[in-house]
Amino acid sequence: VQLVESGGGLVQAGGSLRLSCAAPGITHADHAIGWFSQAPGKERESISCVSNNGRHSYYTNSVKGRFTVTSDNAKNTVYLQMNSLKPEDTAVYYCAAQATLRYTRRPNDYDYWGQGTQVTVSS
Repeated sequence: VQLVESGGGLVQAGGSLRLSCAAPGITHADHAIGWFSQAPGKERESISCVSNNGRHSYYTNSVKGRFTVTSDNAKNTVYLQMNSLKPEDTAVYYCAAQATLRYTRRPNDYDYWGQGTQVTVSS
């Protein structure tokens, strides 16, 4: 199963983007979702993860209050709303899904991945 991401692009500092993660063939109700970022030369790191029922969520400190994960179950799509973007948010962003754990920050725990979408924030 390949998750399909969209919504990346170039934005000025202080601007907003909304990334979408469509999951054909799997349902968010059965899968916890993670969002990761990977800047050039750095390891992939957890941005946010949300349990399958949406009751439990985690946001890394650098994005708390700025990024929010929501979902549209009818469209089987999860969104990462990114506000007040900073140049240091520049990275490739990935969504991922797994059905084993309530939620997890470890990339290796995820079974399905999107192709990644580039987010570039100019100063």
